[in-house]
Amino acid sequence: MTADQMPSVAGIVERIRLLGLIPVVELDSLASADALLEALSAAGLPAAEITLRTSAGLKALAHLRQVYPEALVGAGTVRSTTDARRVIDAGAQFVASPATNPEVIRACLDSGVAVIPGASSPTEIDVAVRFGAPLVKFFPAEALGGVTFLRALAGPFPDVAFVPTGGVNVSNLADYLGVSQVAACGGSWIVARGLLEERRFDRIEELTRSAVDIVAQVRGSH
Repeated sequence: MTADQMPSVAGIVERIRLLGLIPVVELDSLASADALLEALSAAGLPAAEITLRTSAGLKALAHLRQVYPEALVGAGTVRSTTDARRVIDAGAQFVASPATNPEVIRACLDSGVAVIPGASSPTEIDVAVRFGAPLVKFFPAEALGGVTFLRALAGPFPDVAFVPTGGVNVSNLADYLGVSQVAACGGSWIVARGLLEERRFDRIEELTRSAVDIVAQVRGSH
């Protein structure tokens, strides 16, 4: 895919909105990457945020982008401009960070890549938006107070689209998606490391289908 064929930032953001859920993945081995994405895709969620928390993350990201060009594959736990450049070079379609780092935001947007900086306070949200972030990752969502705190934050920022991440699971996914300013949720429960280690891709597909059904039910009711 050439540079002029790459989806725009707005296009990626819209695709994230349509999916409503981004699986957050920690891959210990490149050997699990294909089977994982195939399980997610089979369940109706052809997307993954491959974190840099493991040594296999960057290689897995590059591999998946090459082998599954139609899937939505991005990078997570990106904390520096060096990391940002590495994942962008590997083909990341979006970049998620645990914090609001203006330099990371700028590096991504300058490269035409969607960026989702993490924020846990009004000040961080304001900084993220001022530097052009199209989405803001409310993180760690449950530890900060969950949906109640998110609604309180969203009030003064009616133009901000949030991606709650951290503690989101099958029991509260609908509650988060019910907040009108939530574009999508980030979740790791459907790709728990134990399931990956045991190669339980059938279980991952089952959990993903349940989550996709919740997204459809909530979004269909609005």
